[in-house]
Amino acid sequence: MSSLPTKQFKLFPFLEHVYVVPGNGGTANLQDVSNIEDVAANDYQRLVSLSKQLRVGLVVVGPDDAIVDGIADHFKDSGIPCFAPSKEAAEVEGSKTYAKDFMRKFDIPTAKYRNFDRYADAQAYLDDESTNSRIVIKVDGLAAGKGVVLPVDRAEAHQALKGIMLSGKFGSAGNSVVIEDYLDGDEISVLTLSDGRTTKTFPPSQDHKRIYDGNKGPNTGGMGVYSPVPFGSHDQMAEIDRKILQPTFEGLKAEGRPFVGLLFTGIMLTSSGPKVLEYNARFGDPETQTMMMLLSEDDFAAILLACTQGRLDQVDLNITPGFASNVVIAAGGYPEKYRKGDVVTLNDYPPDVQVFHAGTQYENGMLKTAGGRVFSVAARGATLEEAVATAYKGVEAIQFECMFYRKDIGTR
Repeated sequence: MSSLPTKQFKLFPFLEHVYVVPGNGGTANLQDVSNIEDVAANDYQRLVSLSKQLRVGLVVVGPDDAIVDGIADHFKDSGIPCFAPSKEAAEVEGSKTYAKDFMRKFDIPTAKYRNFDRYADAQAYLDDESTNSRIVIKVDGLAAGKGVVLPVDRAEAHQALKGIMLSGKFGSAGNSVVIEDYLDGDEISVLTLSDGRTTKTFPPSQDHKRIYDGNKGPNTGGMGVYSPVPFGSHDQMAEIDRKILQPTFEGLKAEGRPFVGLLFTGIMLTSSGPKVLEYNARFGDPETQTMMMLLSEDDFAAILLACTQGRLDQVDLNITPGFASNVVIAAGGYPEKYRKGDVVTLNDYPPDVQVFHAGTQYENGMLKTAGGRVFSVAARGATLEEAVATAYKGVEAIQFECMFYRKDIGTR
């Protein structure tokens, strides 16, 4: 995502120019930013050549599929620093099966689970009376943040399993599934920078995954976030670092997969302690938009560069006091088949608000919707209530046909 053309974000003060592939409506008119739309995002050799031609000093990778596909390995011998983990390290996101087995191997707390690559075996497991009454079904591969199903009963579980493994709802990503026990508690997201040796962690945040208010409806890629979470104690974060984060980075290193980049760890704070829900091998969305609001106006590009050069211990991750929040504005129909091509009207919004574009593009001089999640409206405040209220004031400045957003971000 990128910031609105009317406001230049101040986290990269020393950059001369930014090139975005392919870019969107937000990056189209930003000062010292150029969209590059004639190069495929998965044409990695062409991206390497183009980066050399443009004398790029740092490549920052956002999309999960490019990271899991190993884009960092293509830049490895190019002489151009690339902020993204290797293909081997990114498997913690690319395969839920690998990730769960990895957690078991290194004694990282997570839900009890079983992996299945045959529908009949998974179906039999659901029919087993000894199976926990509440379960979660996860597709093994990437599914744009929507490959997790939380069925309310066994009938819904069977229906979901059939859609995944027989009907191909998620394509090849659903050829294998993980079925795990449902974890109850407060879910948080923890983002950690790593250069392979040193780690630095952002304040914990909480996403709102379900499409409707009250955490109802199907899962999405995320409908809004706030940070830091008021219920996350210092002792809990120390426990998370000791039992989850450090064993994860040390385990990856032990397997010959040192992690360089940003590790997103989804964690459930259960009555028996924190447990891992999932890993992402990149900046999470929409968590990142809130994290950007919490950063002081240092040169964030220098921090990312330090990660690629093994110098993270030489830079500071400065977090401003207070809270931040963001609200996602989605297109009608999301997370299923959604509308595209609706004209967007952008009005003035409060100075403390930052509007990030996602699914937007310019067409014949008009800004239009072009994705399921269209905008993320973020704000900072001295209190959580202030940050959330300011973000919603920003939401009021945006209009397009059938736009949708949750109205209860931060109230849980």
